[in-house]
Formats: sequence, C-alpha cells, structure tokens
Amino acid sequence: MVKIRLLRTGTTKRPSYRIVAVDSRRRRESRVLENLGTYEPRQGGRLTLNDAAVAKWMSEGAQASDTVASILRRRERELSAVEAAAVS
Repeated sequence: MVKIRLLRTGTTKRPSYRIVAVDSRRRRESRVLENLGTYEPRQGGRLTLNDAAVAKWMSEGAQASDTVASILRRRERELSAVEAAAVS
C-alpha cells in the first residue's frame, strides 16, 4: 500500500519536511516513489504542494498519514476561503 507521509529534512531543532508518496512497508527516511511538496512549520506553516500529483496518488488508493491529512484539510479550507473572497 502506498502512503502519503512526511519525510523529515532540515537540521537539529529546525525541521522542514517533504511530503512524499512511499511504500508503507518502508522506513521514514527510505526511497520515495514521488516528491509531492514541502512543509515548513517554522516558516509560518508554509506549504508548497503539487495538487495534481496528490490527487493522482489518492485516486490510485494512497492513504495520507494523520498529519498529512490534517495539512491537506487546512489547505482545502484556505483555498475555499480565497475562492469565497474572490466571489464577494
């Protein structure tokens, strides 16, 4: 099964993460199938994401980890707020 989860990068006490698609049987720092984006919590929660790639993996049955799922939900709320503001 494929999971969408975080891969930690950065230095000690300055984490940043890559959002990756990886086989669920592999360790956190192992080979990835595809890089989907980045998440930098120390930069105000800055998120860059390839939405098309995430949608492709999710349609193929990939499951997001709890943390990635919450990040994706937050992004959806932000995008819907921007769209609502654009309509007004």
